[in-house]
Amino acid sequence: MKIATYNINSIRARTTNLWQWLKNYNPDIVFLQEIKCESEDFPYFECEALGYNVAVLGQKSYNGVAILSKYDFEISAKNLPTFQNDDAMRYLEILVKKGNSKFWAASIYAPNGCSPDKIIEKEKLAYKLKWFDCLHTHILSKISSGIPFIIGGDFNVMMSPLDVYEPQKFAGSPLYSKPVWDKINAIIYSGAHDAFRLLHPKNEGFTFWDYTGNSFVTNSGLRIDYIFVSAQFAERLIKCETDKSLRMTDKPSDHTVLTAEFEV
Repeated sequence: MKIATYNINSIRARTTNLWQWLKNYNPDIVFLQEIKCESEDFPYFECEALGYNVAVLGQKSYNGVAILSKYDFEISAKNLPTFQNDDAMRYLEILVKKGNSKFWAASIYAPNGCSPDKIIEKEKLAYKLKWFDCLHTHILSKISSGIPFIIGGDFNVMMSPLDVYEPQKFAGSPLYSKPVWDKINAIIYSGAHDAFRLLHPKNEGFTFWDYTGNSFVTNSGLRIDYIFVSAQFAERLIKCETDKSLRMTDKPSDHTVLTAEFEV
């Protein structure tokens, strides 16, 4: 089974790139973030023509998440049930039915938290920390069900010096600071395994390169996209890697795809 997560940074701007990649890699489930369109404007027909069932939680110009799945599913959550009155479309969850088994899967676009204005950044960081608290609470409720899970998306955090090209440049920021690490570690300690780090404990695994400063060529990147899995999937994990091909296309997203493969 092939899983992928991709912050596409506008589905309409990168539709052609995505379709070609889907044809080449043929994943079973794809998590998309920052689709930047309303749900009714998502290219359903093109996805369905490639054999995918589609779930979308869209938002005009900002945010928005989607899931493409070759398996049947039911939508089990739109936005975090534990975070009330959130106007940002950041979380979409499905219950996948595959043969006699089932598992839940979620596409996540976590808050960034950064701002050049320190007062605004403080407010954004508080929102980010609260959002992760609510995500943790929700994941705990799902784990208690005993149903396996896969979570993929842009978590907007680098967890170690391996995940950032210049750690001192980001030290203390909402992307690279202890308060945020504590929130992610709480999720990890609850039973969510970082698929990439399970197989690559000492590799960089960058998934993001800023558009400025020739960062992709110099490999000045960040690892902020993750696939987290339950123990049931961790035991079957055979591959997890970044695919830089989409970052090398015309008009690329500033992110690239993270893929994971599991024994059936």
